[in-house]
Amino acid sequence: MILKQNIKEIQRNYKGNIKAWKRPFDIVAATVLLILTSPIWLIITILSAAINRGDIFFTQQRIGLANKPFKILKFKTMRDDKDSRDNLLPDAERTTRLGRFLRSSSLDEIPQIINVLRGDMSLIGPRPLLPEYLPFYSETQARRHEVRPGITGWAQCHGRNAITWGEKFHLDVWYIDNYTFLLDCKILWLTFLKVLKREGINQEGNATVQPFNGKN
Repeated sequence: MILKQNIKEIQRNYKGNIKAWKRPFDIVAATVLLILTSPIWLIITILSAAINRGDIFFTQQRIGLANKPFKILKFKTMRDDKDSRDNLLPDAERTTRLGRFLRSSSLDEIPQIINVLRGDMSLIGPRPLLPEYLPFYSETQARRHEVRPGITGWAQCHGRNAITWGEKFHLDVWYIDNYTFLLDCKILWLTFLKVLKREGINQEGNATVQPFNGKN
């Protein structure tokens, strides 16, 4: 993992890339979304607690701005069922009916509003990925960490999990070089349409996205 002093140095270098309007916009919009979605939070929390044996949230370490790690929040979509050897069952077998609905409707992402308010994430930006992917990025692909990661982004509007890793990273870097307030508004609208159509949720033939290994 990158040392804290190196993270601070990278943050100073990247500071000029963060436009002044983005953080205030995130705070206001996330607060409004939190209020509007509060009934949905209540319903999902009750159902998840019953189905997932009390477990409501899924947390996982991801990489954010300037390669800084943080804990991402999601509603839990899979149970922790194991086989006789104490190994987790395949994702498809552990995904609950509620979990499939939450993923297909993208409602499992709602808790990331808290990540936005904390400053870990932005509403719009490259999706935050796992720490173990860091050694596999090319110099260009690593630029995706020049901005805060987002709940949704330019890549999510162009195929989400149905496109290749290379295509996602290309779209992420394009966003970093071209993002504006109007582009962020456009991405929010396109994301809303994608969610309604439930497009690009999974890679073909997989319940979850295949890991990035630098070659795919």
